Amino acid sequence: MENQASREVTLDGVRKHFGSVTALNGASLTIPYGKVTALVGDNGAGKSTLVKVLSGVMLADDGEVRVCGEPAIFDSPNVARSYGVHTLFQDLALSDNLDVVENLFMGEEVKRRLLGVNLPILNRGAMERSAAKLLHDIGITTIGSLSQNMETLSGGQRQTVAIARAVRDQADLVILDEPTAALGVRQSAEVERTINVLREAGTGVLLVSHNLREIFNVADRIAVMRLGQVVSIFDADQVDEETVVGAIVGARPATGVPS
Repeated sequence: MENQASREVTLDGVRKHFGSVTALNGASLTIPYGKVTALVGDNGAGKSTLVKVLSGVMLADDGEVRVCGEPAIFDSPNVARSYGVHTLFQDLALSDNLDVVENLFMGEEVKRRLLGVNLPILNRGAMERSAAKLLHDIGITTIGSLSQNMETLSGGQRQTVAIARAVRDQADLVILDEPTAALGVRQSAEVERTINVLREAGTGVLLVSHNLREIFNVADRIAVMRLGQVVSIFDADQVDEETVVGAIVGARPATGVPS
C-alpha cells in the first residue's frame, strides 16, 4: 500500500537560467495532495518559471522533480499529465466554438460500439450523462445547459469547466494560474468553491495568485518566492497578510522553508 505521506509532488533544488538571467535559483517546494498550496511572490520572483517546470513546458537546468517519492522528468505537458499533474493556465485551452460536453471530452470522445467494436459515431448521450454526473459530483451547479458553447459562459463558469476536465482526466495535482484574474466577486466565489471540492476529494492544488484575500479563503499553506527561491512556507491559519507581504518584499528573514 502506498505510504500516505508520499502523496505529493516535490521540487528539490531546481535551477533555470535564461542566458545570464537566473529565473530559479535552487527552488525547493513540496506540494501535498489533498491540500491547497498557494504560491505568491512579486513579479519576477520565479513563480511562472516554476509552474512551467512543473507543467512540462520547460525542463529545469538542474535539480529534481519527484512524484510520490519517485524521480520524474517532465519533458512535455503530456508527460506531466501522465504523472497526474495538470496545469490550467490563464487561457484555459478551451475551444469557444465547442459546447461544455465537447470540451470535457476533447480528444477522448466516447464512440458508439457494435459487437465490441468502436464505430465512427459519437455516443453523445453517454457523454452528456457522464458530464452531468461529473459536474454534480464536484458541485458545479451554475451551468444551465451542457449544450452551451464555451463562448457564452462567464469567466467563472469557464474556469470550473476547465477544472472539471482535469478531474475527469484523474488529476492528482491541479495547478491554477491566477484563476480569478478579471473575475467578479460572484464568479471568484464559484471558483473558490470548486477548489475546496478538489481538496476534499484528495486532489492537490497549487494556486498561483496575487489575490491575498482569495489565498486566505482557500489555502492550507502559503509558499513565498523571492529571487528564484522559495524563501518561506506558512500554515495559512497561523499567519496574517502583513507577515506574508513582508516575506514577499524581503522585509523579514526566510523561515528555513519547512515542508
